[in-house]
Amino acid sequence: MLDDALLYQLLLAEINSNEGEPAAAYALFLDAARKANDAQLYHRAVEVALQSRAGDAALQAARSWKEAQPQSQQANRYVLQILIGLNRISETLEPLKAELASVEPAQRSFALNTIARQFLRAADKKSAAQVVETALQAELKAPQTAAAAWTVVARLRLNAADLPAADAAAKRVLELNQATEGAALLALELMAQGRAGGEPLMLAQLQGKTEPGIRMGYARLLLQAQRYADASIQIQTVIEQQPEDEAAWLMQGALQLEKQQFAEAEVSLQRYLALVQARSASLAGEERGPGTTQAYLYLADIATRRKDYAAAQAWLEHVEDAQEVVGVQTRRANILALQGKLDEARRVVQGLPGRNPEELRSRLLMEAQLLREAKQYQIAYELLRQATTDAAGDAEVLYEQAMLAEKLDQPVEMERLLRAVIAAKPDYQAAYNALGYSLADRNQRLAEAKLLIQKALELAPGDPFISDSLGWVEFRLGNKAEAARILEAAYRARPDAEIGAHLGEVLWSLGKKELAIGFWKEATKLNAGNETLGETLKRLQVKW
Repeated sequence: MLDDALLYQLLLAEINSNEGEPAAAYALFLDAARKANDAQLYHRAVEVALQSRAGDAALQAARSWKEAQPQSQQANRYVLQILIGLNRISETLEPLKAELASVEPAQRSFALNTIARQFLRAADKKSAAQVVETALQAELKAPQTAAAAWTVVARLRLNAADLPAADAAAKRVLELNQATEGAALLALELMAQGRAGGEPLMLAQLQGKTEPGIRMGYARLLLQAQRYADASIQIQTVIEQQPEDEAAWLMQGALQLEKQQFAEAEVSLQRYLALVQARSASLAGEERGPGTTQAYLYLADIATRRKDYAAAQAWLEHVEDAQEVVGVQTRRANILALQGKLDEARRVVQGLPGRNPEELRSRLLMEAQLLREAKQYQIAYELLRQATTDAAGDAEVLYEQAMLAEKLDQPVEMERLLRAVIAAKPDYQAAYNALGYSLADRNQRLAEAKLLIQKALELAPGDPFISDSLGWVEFRLGNKAEAARILEAAYRARPDAEIGAHLGEVLWSLGKKELAIGFWKEATKLNAGNETLGETLKRLQVKW
């Protein structure tokens, strides 16, 4: 029980705290806690110090608490957390061991995940990995905790950029073959950094009960790698398991749109919007999900592809997000251009914000794209030429100018510009690919073309459009069977009219004419207006 003097001291402490005097409040609370040996008062002293960002004072109070009450788990946890926050990692070993010792065996794996989250935030990531691994020696050997412990070690090694060591720890996790939330997160982290062990570990985790969020994270990584078929399987699995999962429907719609499956994409996006509306029906106003704006933009794109411009404009009217003004206006300009109102479309783009060099640059590229799609190649070329004169070395602007030079049948100028892009930005894979493909398409310097395309693939492994270029140069080199293999894999990964045109021609040259026609028919459904496809069918006098 607190005596009158101590109660008065606590009253003064609260008054100081409320009146913006945290140092005085902290001193009074800590003194009272020591006098009364009261856990709540120690907690209040720590809290006041943390709220005023006085880390050393918070640590002093937490350590005093632990000294007065050695068995207090809460006191020990505060000491551990504050030491991590202060980046005094070398001092965390003993409180970390105490934390592990205080946890019941049945809860040990859960506790290890919590520890991982705390130490992943440490500023000294290398020391964090070393201290935790030292503390976990017993857990790394115990059958009940080995998988969770090796997962923590792997995540912290990865966080410290010790990649070979992280791979070795992840291999141990895979060998132990236990499905845990931590192991699934580790798999995602490894995949995000391009580590080979990430996907086998992920596939092993998916054999057990997996949270939809993990599977969706895997699907996002597959989409980034342009592995659309694999991503589709994961998204569909989430939808089957949780039909009300809004994010899965939105992602499926985006993927179907990417694959030009417009009817299917529309169904998925409408389903997403219906779920959002149902979730927010009980609210006073409409609560838009984070992807609602994107769904409206996607639906506008689908309507535009169908040449239903009124519907496209109607979908754009739904977008209220001020951050999407550029996306909305760009689409409106595109709709106007498709209707033959090019001057009006250009005025819409020219009216976009130009408050800084980046906005001016984006506006320039949008206007050039409008002109290019309207086949106003010379005007677009001059627009970009003037821009590169004013701001030499802009790789993206130079690249777009090079693509226009190609349209103007100026291969020498195209190559000069692409070489300038590569000099300005050596990792700009599109420039290597464009130059390599251009040489292959003109049947020139084929060995050099292949090297350029292979360099592009090194920079963007698995990109189906670069694989298309590689297949095309193999065809030009006379390696028809290899060309067919590469092109078919690229087409399966990304059904596209131009890839289909190339694949069909290679198969046609191999005497597989029915198979070639089948792919050409599919490509025509995808994009009947594709120039490469049209030229190929005309040149080979193909009819069906």
